[in-house]
Amino acid sequence: MSEERFYTKCTLIHDILSTQDGGASLSGKRATVGGWVKTGRQQGKGTFAFLELNDGSCLASLQIIVPSAVAEQAGLDLAKLVLTGTSITVSGTLTTPPEGTKQKIELRAEEVKDVGLIDKDEYPLPKTKMSLEKLRDYPHLRVRTNTISAIIRIRDELSFATATFFRSKKIRHVHTPIITTSDCEGAGEMFQVTTLINQTEKTVPNKDGKIDYTKDFFARQAFLTVSGQLHAETLACGLGRVYTFGPTFRAENSHTSRHLAEFWMVEPELAFADLKYVMDCAEDYVKFMCKWLLDHCIEDLEFMVKNFDKTAIDRLTKVAETTFKRITYTEAVELLEKVTDKEFENKVEWGIDLASEHERYLTEVIYKKPVIVYDYPKGIKAFYMRLNDDAETVAAMDVLVPKVGELVGGSQREERYDVMVQRMTEMGLPLEAYKEYLDLRRYGTVTHSGFGLGFERMLLFATGMDNIRDVIPYPRTPGKAVL
Repeated sequence: MSEERFYTKCTLIHDILSTQDGGASLSGKRATVGGWVKTGRQQGKGTFAFLELNDGSCLASLQIIVPSAVAEQAGLDLAKLVLTGTSITVSGTLTTPPEGTKQKIELRAEEVKDVGLIDKDEYPLPKTKMSLEKLRDYPHLRVRTNTISAIIRIRDELSFATATFFRSKKIRHVHTPIITTSDCEGAGEMFQVTTLINQTEKTVPNKDGKIDYTKDFFARQAFLTVSGQLHAETLACGLGRVYTFGPTFRAENSHTSRHLAEFWMVEPELAFADLKYVMDCAEDYVKFMCKWLLDHCIEDLEFMVKNFDKTAIDRLTKVAETTFKRITYTEAVELLEKVTDKEFENKVEWGIDLASEHERYLTEVIYKKPVIVYDYPKGIKAFYMRLNDDAETVAAMDVLVPKVGELVGGSQREERYDVMVQRMTEMGLPLEAYKEYLDLRRYGTVTHSGFGLGFERMLLFATGMDNIRDVIPYPRTPGKAVL
């Protein structure tokens, strides 16, 4: 049998500390670890140093004891080695610390190498807490903090849970373009992709006083995608069940805590499925992710509970174990219109989209659990949603959850060619731009449905964070794109 490869000379600190006895059974074994110093201090009048070393594999750090003689062999000064942010690789023997100490295992250094020193007067991350807002100025360094590293590990687990869930349902993962020529939402808030701008002459080709897009790279206007849905639909109408998971972009000049210019979406499309089936899929998927985090990420969740949201684990547990309530949009409006114990900032009226405060009131106060609202007025929903028999509503649904409100938005897609053309004409959308999409309705049309889950909103729900900029590694917002 071939030796298992780990692609690094270092043992993960997680693998040392995650044994049932917290690493105590590894006492006497040799190990090499690498990481960044969280905190450090000299002891014994400078004869040795204690370092709390973290490598990002888990929340906990491993205590390293570095004798001054070992540091001297590497040409190092202990005073520089203990500075927060210093990176080192250490080889030595794992030992049991003295009784009464918190650690179950520590590493006594016998060799220190690969040292990356810092300038303590310039390194921007202190030992003490820094505000999340300030940390956003250092996206290249903030992952070294407990908060951001925990969030990114939770993000990774949710990504893996997504792949696991859809694979178990035999729903294929497909890759859809980031550059597109169509606007899925029809809102026009898109980033344009062009090579027309001449950086030397600062000119743009034009014809008859208008920009000549035939001279552009794709010979027509192109944009960063706002959704992978339209492309996923075409693939579903041949593969049957697919999902796409990737970045999407909105050129929306919004500075709220709930909006990003670049964010990630999970978007399944299911052929031969009506609205009920896609509601079932969305509910099962959300519950699966909650259960997955509880089973695989409890240490990081407990950190979030301790530092940010005391209800995070309880919220995940309840959603994982609860059947979602399903009501029509009309029923939701009627319920909200009867509310007398709260004054809403936004008007409640049939024909107007529900605001976040309305969504959260339904889930947090009235039902105290997730709610799926369906059959929305056609005037507030996209052109591709199937028109219901009443000709006033469409087969659309939103999954609302505590903390964030809308988490999932989906619908049964309009599969009737004539109805689709009429809807697009009413909304002033150019038919030619959606020719391929309309072809699906002309060549072997089928009932199909899908939804989109905002991945960062799921992270807000799971972690209890208040600002969406703190749950994505590199937030893109109006006026700000660091790195």
